[in-house]
Amino acid sequence: MARFVLQNPAPVANWKIRPAVKPTLPRKPWIAAAMAITAAAAVTWGCVEVYARAKAPALGEEAEPLSYRAITRLKGEMDPAMLAVANRHDIGRHADLWGRPIGWTTLELDKVPDLGLDTEIPETAQEINGLRAFSKLPIRPMRPFHLAAGGSDGARAQRCLSEAVYYESAREPQLGREAVAQVVLNRLRHPAYPKSVCAVVYQGSARATGCQFSFTCDGSLAYAPEPGLWRQAQDIARRALSGHVVKVVGSATHYHANYVAPYWAPTLVKMKQVGLHIFYRWTGPWGEPGAFTGRYAGGEAYISPAVLGGIDPRTQGLLDPEGQGVPGGRQITLAVAGEVRTYNVADAGSVGGEKTRVLGTLYAPRRKPTAAEIKEINASLAAMEGAPAPANDGQDGGALQ
Repeated sequence: MARFVLQNPAPVANWKIRPAVKPTLPRKPWIAAAMAITAAAAVTWGCVEVYARAKAPALGEEAEPLSYRAITRLKGEMDPAMLAVANRHDIGRHADLWGRPIGWTTLELDKVPDLGLDTEIPETAQEINGLRAFSKLPIRPMRPFHLAAGGSDGARAQRCLSEAVYYESAREPQLGREAVAQVVLNRLRHPAYPKSVCAVVYQGSARATGCQFSFTCDGSLAYAPEPGLWRQAQDIARRALSGHVVKVVGSATHYHANYVAPYWAPTLVKMKQVGLHIFYRWTGPWGEPGAFTGRYAGGEAYISPAVLGGIDPRTQGLLDPEGQGVPGGRQITLAVAGEVRTYNVADAGSVGGEKTRVLGTLYAPRRKPTAAEIKEINASLAAMEGAPAPANDGQDGGALQ
């Protein structure tokens, strides 16, 4: 077996050992660069802080009124990311992509519905009231009301009506004060409300909220009236109880100041604004003068607990015409081919299937037909009832014979 032995290998001349990595830079330049970056960051943060401090008061001033114009201007200054975050946390109501009703996330059945806006702010309430135009329906004047009572009843009715005029509209123009008195008397004659002046004025006054005239439950009566304005209120009440009619508000039974937006306003017919008050009436036949068939009952000194704790059946509860003795439905008699038939007209949307009607008032969707037209219609009906059934012409799928 051969053996190889390396003995005394000759050294390699001029070997140079090279480092595996490049030598590092001196430490001083790196320290200088880090200090420069830190200084630049501090300067930038200082600029941002100064900008934020300068901008914050302006944002607060713009957002305080909560006007749509200011909010739109602020949105224009946001970048897309900031705008997306702001919209995500906006507490206002938004349309739902699934088609659910607006406000479904905050709908509570045990609370009075609202528009999702702060209606206690006068500017917002006025904008909401301005969104709905006044009705173009005619305003029909009411019949004069003459108080058929004397002695203590007459004096109490005079005082209650004077209080309503004074505490509800003392600073309004004279026509506005007269309109308030007209509303009180309109309610007295409407089947849905009490039948004395004081009972109408103080209805619901024992409730914490829901009194029909706000001065009866908000503490206003604790303040003595100003003598001059009180005398004017007494004069207006005296004239109203003696037959004076305010034609501009017609059959109005509700009103509110234009700087509030009550939830019930859209459910009534918006009639007229006099001064700061907007006046409304019931919808349909029960808002027409023919429906005001109630009679003054007297008894001004006695207001039952039911009245003091009562609510408005139109805006706060359900009207029960049958319970109030108001008959429903009607009958129509037609003569067809010499045969007289009587039909009951019913409405399934009302209590017992019959809608309450105003007795003695006809609400026809068209003009009243003439005698000749009635005769022609009856003749046509008689011909239709006496004519033979039409022959099958095969159009309904049957085979011709």
